Amino acid sequence: MTMLSAARTGAIGLLLLGSLTACDDGTPVAAPDIRPVRVMTVEGRAAGEVISLTGTIQAETDVNLAFRIDGRMVERSVNVGDRVTAGQVVARLNRDNEESGLRSARATLQAANARVVETRNNYSRQRQLLASGFTTRVRYDEATQQLQAATSAADSARAQVQIAENRLGYTDLVADSNGTVTARGAEPGEVVQPGRMILVIAQEGGRDAVFGVPASVKDRAPENPVIDVSLTTDPAIRAVGRVREVAPRADAVTGTFQVRVGLAEPPPGLRLGSTVTGRLRIGGGEGFEIPASALTRIQGNPAVWIVDAAAQTVSLRPVEVARFDPAGIVVSSGLMAGDIVVTAGVQALRPGQKVRLLGAAS
Repeated sequence: MTMLSAARTGAIGLLLLGSLTACDDGTPVAAPDIRPVRVMTVEGRAAGEVISLTGTIQAETDVNLAFRIDGRMVERSVNVGDRVTAGQVVARLNRDNEESGLRSARATLQAANARVVETRNNYSRQRQLLASGFTTRVRYDEATQQLQAATSAADSARAQVQIAENRLGYTDLVADSNGTVTARGAEPGEVVQPGRMILVIAQEGGRDAVFGVPASVKDRAPENPVIDVSLTTDPAIRAVGRVREVAPRADAVTGTFQVRVGLAEPPPGLRLGSTVTGRLRIGGGEGFEIPASALTRIQGNPAVWIVDAAAQTVSLRPVEVARFDPAGIVVSSGLMAGDIVVTAGVQALRPGQKVRLLGAAS
């Protein structure tokens, strides 16, 4: 080996030794990327969605008062808003024709009774004569038939008197229960027909809150729900009730279904016609509610990032979404109480990545 070759070999050795020394000089290796994320802890089931609807207070039972006979109405003693009591006369028809009819029926009955007396006396004579042999069977039978006919005519006349008395009584329109007048259908001086609505009485003893409910809400509502009803202008005045009646057909104009909610012990402030707000919670208990920002996708399916509290790493977990609410989403499966879900920064994560928790909310 020449002296030049030996020099080159020594230089290369020094370079290699310098390189090995540089690799072992204690310089730290770059730490893995730790990404800060905001999280929440899943606790409890979703509370469900609260639906608010506006309605009015109505009587549980409305009664239409109408005359049974026709005639000219000469008096109406109450108006809308007035309170009536059972047995109170609220309107009257002209009585002249009915009084004349009653007098005619009574006169007919009087004549029929006189005819009964006459035929009964004749029958008694013919029976005595027949027993003595001074009359014939034919005359006796004729007397019997005349008595029967007269008795029937008297019964018919008596029934006509009863009818005439009833018709005279029908000229007075009488309230059959306590309540409040909510509508009127005729004015004094009008000629009314039988059955025409004269007054509408809201009976005492029950109050309903009536709402127009969309089909989507009606179909999702639980069976026999409890409805919270409060006065729109003063929410402190409130009552609870249950659905008493649901219309089988939607309104042709609004497309909503009329739902009547029977109120339990409504306070005096919930007056007839008052505007109220009804609140119903639907969909509760079917999953866990999380913010919409926590949702991502894995192979086209919804998923969320779950934090391993011990290792401080994240992993993707598929979930099933039950519904989207204004406050977030409700997950029906894939989560358990106590899971730590990433709610912000989900787009920049990768499986197994180290994270630093910025805050936890439940």
